[in-house]
Amino acid sequence: MQPFFGCIFFFGMDLLLLEKQLKKRLEFPYSWGKKQSDEDDKKTAFIYNARTFSKLLESCQNLDEELRNYAFNRWLNFWSAKGVEQIFCEDEKVKPNYNQYDKLVDFRINEIPFDHKTSVFPKAYPKTLEEALENKEELIRWFYKNQSQEGRKHFKNRIFLVLYNKENVNEHWKLKTEILYIKTIIEKYVSVYNSDNLVKLNLNREEVWSDIIWIIK
Repeated sequence: MQPFFGCIFFFGMDLLLLEKQLKKRLEFPYSWGKKQSDEDDKKTAFIYNARTFSKLLESCQNLDEELRNYAFNRWLNFWSAKGVEQIFCEDEKVKPNYNQYDKLVDFRINEIPFDHKTSVFPKAYPKTLEEALENKEELIRWFYKNQSQEGRKHFKNRIFLVLYNKENVNEHWKLKTEILYIKTIIEKYVSVYNSDNLVKLNLNREEVWSDIIWIIK
């Protein structure tokens, strides 16, 4: 079964229950073990149908540890992202993408199409948080160049949610479970949204509009 993309399929999710499910991932060690690839994505496609962590555990029973960790992390990323999409699309300024198979557009804000990507503050980025806050364009360029390889790579409009855990810089990923906190940040962002504040880039001969929403806790 193919995954459903776009907000419309996910309207009505209980965000509090979603957060409780996502937090169950915190009980297990966090490790990728390998880089994301299209091949391993196919092997773990069951994550799209695992709406609870218990269902995920059941589906991972026969996997080796490396692929199980891979599935755990993809599940967290996918369902956290679906929660984020729903939060955006609940605002009247935002229109969901009704094409469920379109991987390049999640929603439109005042008619501008966006994909969204939740990312931890990258260890490989050669600047501090404070420097990144002062120059979001530089970090956005870094993301487009270094992230989302193979089937996930594109040069289209994208809003980045960048996570930074002030208590432990090795655990930025845990903020993916903080759906209700993320909701407050996104709602504030959309309430004052102005396309003039977007970063406009020319990448791979395409005009790209992008922005960063900081999730710092």
